[in-house]
Amino acid sequence: MSFGLLSLLPPLLAILLALATRNVIPALFCGVWLGATMLAGYNPAAGLYNSFSDFIVPSIGDEWNATVLIYCGLFGVLISVLQRTGGAHAIARAISRKVASARGAQGSTLGLGMLIFFEDYFNALTVGSVMRPITDRMKVSREKLAYIVDSTSAPMCLLGPVSTWVVFVMGLIGTQLGEMEVSGSEYLIYLSSIPLNFYAWLALGMIFYIVVTQWDFGPMARAERRARKTGKLMEDTAKPPSETDAMELKAPEDTARKRNMLVPIGVLLAMIPPLFLWTGNFPENDLVTAVGNADGGQSILIATLVAVMTGLAMGMSQRLFDFREAMDIVVEGIKSMTLVYIILALAWSIGSVTSELGTADYLVSLTEASIPPSLVPVLLFLIGAVVAFTTGTSYGTFAIMIPIAMPVAAAMDLPMALAIASVLSGGIFGDHCSPISDTTILSSAGSSCDHIDHVRTQLPYAVTAGVAGLVAFFVAGVTGTTWIGAISGVAVMLTIALVMKALWQPRQVDSAPQSR
Repeated sequence: MSFGLLSLLPPLLAILLALATRNVIPALFCGVWLGATMLAGYNPAAGLYNSFSDFIVPSIGDEWNATVLIYCGLFGVLISVLQRTGGAHAIARAISRKVASARGAQGSTLGLGMLIFFEDYFNALTVGSVMRPITDRMKVSREKLAYIVDSTSAPMCLLGPVSTWVVFVMGLIGTQLGEMEVSGSEYLIYLSSIPLNFYAWLALGMIFYIVVTQWDFGPMARAERRARKTGKLMEDTAKPPSETDAMELKAPEDTARKRNMLVPIGVLLAMIPPLFLWTGNFPENDLVTAVGNADGGQSILIATLVAVMTGLAMGMSQRLFDFREAMDIVVEGIKSMTLVYIILALAWSIGSVTSELGTADYLVSLTEASIPPSLVPVLLFLIGAVVAFTTGTSYGTFAIMIPIAMPVAAAMDLPMALAIASVLSGGIFGDHCSPISDTTILSSAGSSCDHIDHVRTQLPYAVTAGVAGLVAFFVAGVTGTTWIGAISGVAVMLTIALVMKALWQPRQVDSAPQSR
């Protein structure tokens, strides 16, 4: 049965409801229900029943999807273990002893943010809270601290080889490969998208540029001038989060050691290559074949389990907690991923619904007739940015857009990695600009910065990297060459930053009396 134009209704309903309610869970469920209703002859009661019997329950019970849910839970446990054992705090204390300037404090914040690449919430709260005393001492504004924290957390989660974000996106890619009946390793496909994630790289490059040159522009320049000249780390009217609102991490004892984070993460990263070879039947298969045939989900699951066991053993051996408390940490870590479980289950379900309705086939026929393939990455980036900005969630954006982007890319003979990277980049760009984004809110909280001041001062920097990313995707799509797109993006970003710096300098000087 062909639904044609009507096949767009479920994903469009999901997008519109997500924009209107700013909550992706009911939006995705309504999309699933509408699609199931259409498939049930437009019977809403039968559609509700079929939503669970034909889509949601089978999605959760699928072997691959169940694997994803399990290693999502294990990642939540790992984050809880690292939080409880306090390795990040120990690393921050070691860094603080060597910081002697504002540039050094900002660079150290950037370095710690890049080191904690495996979970955005943990990154935002940890880096902000542990580096705040250091940046305060060096008279770095709270707005600058929140910007560095926010602009490293999400990009690093997508650029690192393993993270909660990688696990989530792999789940979406793997399910879509099954729907498309295409073979391939979802992990290798994800890894191939990392070099093409232009916005994430440019956002990090923007921080490096600002930290090294100390050439701020826009409202951030005024905030930094206020902090350096008057010692006021925030505006007089600022309302930073309270200690409770900031969701401070449980501070470990001063005896917490740096190895409490470095060893478990080292175990996690070190185990993935041999597990890939093992699950790929090496040495019976040659190296390339083994990696291509590897079971990425099982490999990451086992590696994460061993890392969790290592962290728990280290914590108990140091008497940071006993066995009963360790089991409580495991339970709390699994519970912390509940929202991810729900979004994933609904994302898989709406992907199955759109496949049954023929949504991707219709979109392909539509785009082939009216949109040049070279512009598809740009459109995916822009749509992803709008959805993320208005909903405040990158996860929800990925869940809605990847099931659409991958079939379109396959049918139009576009690189799959480029289409996926366009969605990922658009999602985090919109997330960085959105005042209702969870990571933006947590970055303000962890840095104890007025939330509106954080959004206002970060926006010019995010838009600069976003415009540069848009150009990079356009050039990469037109030329078909990644490195030309990347160079174009960097050139545009530096040009905009230099122009903004030149234009802002007179205003900054003129406004000096008002900064007192």
